Amino acid sequence: MSNKLVIIPTYNEKENIRKIIRAVLGLEIMTDLLIIDDNSPDGTAAIVKELQANADGRLHILEREGKLGLGTAYIKGFKWAIDKGYSYICEMDADFSHDPNDLVFLFNACEEKGADVAIGSRYVSGVNVVNWPMGRVLISYFASVYVRLITRMKIRDATAGFVCYRSEVLKTIDLDRIRFKGYAFQIEMKFTAWKYKFNVVEIPIIFTDRREGSSKMSGGIVHEAIWGVIRLKVNSWFTRYSR
Repeated sequence: MSNKLVIIPTYNEKENIRKIIRAVLGLEIMTDLLIIDDNSPDGTAAIVKELQANADGRLHILEREGKLGLGTAYIKGFKWAIDKGYSYICEMDADFSHDPNDLVFLFNACEEKGADVAIGSRYVSGVNVVNWPMGRVLISYFASVYVRLITRMKIRDATAGFVCYRSEVLKTIDLDRIRFKGYAFQIEMKFTAWKYKFNVVEIPIIFTDRREGSSKMSGGIVHEAIWGVIRLKVNSWFTRYSR
């Protein structure tokens, strides 16, 4: 078993799942892969199980009863990873918006360069987004500006979903108290790690919008993120962060 794990939540990703599994398991660094599928009606889970036969025990799957939210999928994966003894845990999307080759840089930042949390950042060196309409780029960029203003974090891509954690971070954070399910989950995890004074770094990446399958973004997710940041800040005034 590797000491590294990549977690990918899926829902209706049959167009991408074979390719992303082969790309991750084919990297020069040795990493295991955990797929967390929310009962995809398109048969995503069946494809994963088919590929497990030739994955030398490096491909795993957890199946859930339905769409329960991105945040709860990652929390389930984090707990599984801690229980199995992985040292470095990365989260990423299934749709190639995150380049699997960039996993090398995230893992190295944590394993070799002393980072506790390494973020694959779209905005740390300008705006590195490909194939998004300008409106969505502006919403995403100014969402991170908004997060910085409210929380005072220096992180430039607080909503990023391409992140590597050292296991100590996930063991320190009370995962059962992480409340948000959508993109606010990403903000909450980074904010909590930052409040615990873990070393959070940003690694520049190029984000490319999905070419196959459909986006899971919704108005409810955006609404949760806007109000969730204020709730995070207020709740932090009454929370003790010590380790």
